[in-house]
Amino acid sequence: MTDIVVVESPAKAKTINKYLGDGYKVVASFGHVRDLPPKDGSVRPDEDFAMDWEADDRGSKQIGEIAKALKGAKTLYLATDPDREGEAISWHVRAMLESKNVLKGINVERVTFNEITKSAIKTAMAHPRKLDMPLIEAYLARRALDYLVGFTLSPVLWRKLPGSRSAGRVQSVALRLVCEREAEIEVFKAREYWTVEAVLLTPTGAPYPAKLTHFQGKKLDQFDLNNETAARAAEAAVRAGAFSVSSVEKKRTRRNPPPPFITSTLQQEASRKLGLSSQQTMRLAQQLYEGVDMGGDTVGLITYMRTDGVQLAKEAVQAIRGQIKSEFGESYLPAAPREYQSKAKNAQEAHEAIRPTDISLTPAKVARMLNPEQAKLYELIYKRAMACQMSAAELDQTSVDLTDGAGQTLRATGSVLAFDGFLRLYREDTDDTAQDDDDTRILPPIAKGDPAKTRDVAANQHFTQPPPRYSEASLVKKMEELGIGRPSTYASILSVLRDRNYVRLEARRFIPEDRGRLVTAFLTSFFARYVDTGFTANLEEQLDEVAEGNANWRAVLRAFWDDFSAAVAQTKELKISDVIDALDADLGPHFFPAREDGSDPRACPSCSGGRLGLKLGRFGSFIGCSNYPTCQYTRKLAVEGGDNPDDSLKDGMRVLGQNPETGEDITLRRGPYGLYVQQGEPDPNDKKAKPKRASLARGMDGNTITLEEALGLLSLPRLVGIHPETGQKIEANIGRFGPYVKMGAIFASLDRDDNVLHLGLNRAMDLIAKKQESIRTVGAHPKDGEPVLVRKGRFGPYAQWGNTVANLPRGQEMTAVTLDEAVALLAEKGKVMAPKGKKGAAKKAPAKKAEAKPAAKKAADKPKTTKAPAKPKAKKAATAA
Repeated sequence: MTDIVVVESPAKAKTINKYLGDGYKVVASFGHVRDLPPKDGSVRPDEDFAMDWEADDRGSKQIGEIAKALKGAKTLYLATDPDREGEAISWHVRAMLESKNVLKGINVERVTFNEITKSAIKTAMAHPRKLDMPLIEAYLARRALDYLVGFTLSPVLWRKLPGSRSAGRVQSVALRLVCEREAEIEVFKAREYWTVEAVLLTPTGAPYPAKLTHFQGKKLDQFDLNNETAARAAEAAVRAGAFSVSSVEKKRTRRNPPPPFITSTLQQEASRKLGLSSQQTMRLAQQLYEGVDMGGDTVGLITYMRTDGVQLAKEAVQAIRGQIKSEFGESYLPAAPREYQSKAKNAQEAHEAIRPTDISLTPAKVARMLNPEQAKLYELIYKRAMACQMSAAELDQTSVDLTDGAGQTLRATGSVLAFDGFLRLYREDTDDTAQDDDDTRILPPIAKGDPAKTRDVAANQHFTQPPPRYSEASLVKKMEELGIGRPSTYASILSVLRDRNYVRLEARRFIPEDRGRLVTAFLTSFFARYVDTGFTANLEEQLDEVAEGNANWRAVLRAFWDDFSAAVAQTKELKISDVIDALDADLGPHFFPAREDGSDPRACPSCSGGRLGLKLGRFGSFIGCSNYPTCQYTRKLAVEGGDNPDDSLKDGMRVLGQNPETGEDITLRRGPYGLYVQQGEPDPNDKKAKPKRASLARGMDGNTITLEEALGLLSLPRLVGIHPETGQKIEANIGRFGPYVKMGAIFASLDRDDNVLHLGLNRAMDLIAKKQESIRTVGAHPKDGEPVLVRKGRFGPYAQWGNTVANLPRGQEMTAVTLDEAVALLAEKGKVMAPKGKKGAAKKAPAKKAEAKPAAKKAADKPKTTKAPAKPKAKKAATAA
């Protein structure tokens, strides 16, 4: 008798089935099987937060597969991921199966494993448990909160701030952080300061640098030398002085290794060291977790990647220590294992840190089984896990003070790495790319009383710098510090901000778009409490209390909803003029920055006496004159049109360079649908001939695009490579719906983080393989030999031959359709798809006309009656919680 195990992904299902053997059948849920339908009423506060759930076609199909597999089984093991979302998926699967009455007499157990290895799977199966209801209730509360905020606040935005997209509970707070940092940068005023630095010589002639710390007997603060006159006076005093060493201090310091990775620190380091976005990092980590083929078996290479916990399993620590001893020697191994404490407040999610499942699988051993991006991320995880159990690095730090007896003091500092310890393997990056010279500078032998000869003295001018814009790494770190969001949400939050054009990434830093600043200004003006970092963090703590079983989830929701709904109700009387005044006051310095000549930045350039201000129209915000309608001057905000502004496009174009082969100009231009590049000019003698053009790929910036990138776009489609199994060409191109890869008749869209100009063969094959899961070739059509395909569509599977398509009968599986069945179906019910770019429904495939029989003709003369279509049954279920 076969027991059933439910996991999330089909890749894991195959691997786990191998480990468990014939007594089990492992089925994939493909993630969430149902969700709150995106419409009003899915969460009903008046009914004590009752929730309706709806399954899509994929979710219903997977539950049907699980229900079929359960026939004759004794136990159902719910083995979804070991986090809050995984617990929720298991709960949804059980609830849907219960609604089908297929769990009678079947024992339902929950199992979790932190790594996909044979020992971990076997151990988990031997220690099942019941579903963790507090964790599920925390999920229900979070899901209800996000729904209520989104579906209550977003309509207010649409009515009161036309052109805005939506608002989210955590997303809006993250956007506020980005906007406030930009506002700090805009109002920042640089301050001038000077430093005096000298190069001194020891009695033996060895040079070393020193910096002036005391002038005329007074300790110098940063802005004490704030002009050139003062700096030159200090410089002259140092030049005239006869310095000698007054003190030499030496001390040994220890630098301990950082803890192993958790979700947020992995995203931060992968961003800084590898240049990966949070989404890219999590996608690659998922692939490493699910495993690679090694000697015929699929082996998971890392532990689960969504975690707050920094602790490691004792067995893993012992294995890592053994590897350190064999690879680096006893001196690199501390006397006792290092233990780290988690900062996570939610113990339910404090799982083991991210580490290799087998420390003997070094990066060099597995590199040939991974693509370059996977290999780099695995190496990063491997080295961090090893380093966290290595000895501390030891540095000898030296500080030398030199005085001239007239009130001037110079200080020279340096350090020597006495023992490299963990630094031999791993050095943690920071957002500040400037290197600390003290860590690398080595001073020559210097003794107290030694005279110092001055070889050179220089006064250097500096200006304070504004706070840096957030990178993905620093924004994740800030959100983590504030307690906003949770590990599994960071990547999606940052993605949503970019997808809705609230922010853009330039030089790997977030810059808020005008649309994002308007939304933030509106929310801070009228919903300040709900975009406050402290309030959001406190709410997260309450949800963590729910997960620990210390708070009632409905009580938390009730307390939030009472105040929130009252705040929303107050905006019903809000006038558009009130909104405009508030936004204009908040964002005035941004839209109307001060001019160097001191003139009024709000003065209308089109009329006298007119004053420019923010206006709201049907399609969004714009700048307009106060003398409207007499003066109809308007100016779009930078966000309008969806493209970043490009002030360098004079006369609508900019020359990027020349094609090295043809000598034709390559230009950047703006068209009605955005920016594009063009090669050459139209031929005046041939109106039909058009110059070659290409739209900018997603993520490209018109301000920074290079000639090489433009030539790459104009050369599309490009050959990525030859598929090693099929021998077919794989090409990359940009189409109506964005960049894609193509192999034969198979097209697969690129992800946001993929670059159409640099996409590699491995990544292209991965995209094609995922697409092939929804396309099946059943054979060649007997008429012309063209392939007959079976595809997944929005409304169910269908057969396709060229431009002719036909829906499969209800309930028929894609995998069960034969060539003969598909050909017959296309001949009987086939419709010709409308050509691309033309509107209109598909037309019935032409069939041979036959002479109507008398009875048929008589029936045709009768007036037709139309039967009302049956209403589709909604796949709903009320929450059982």
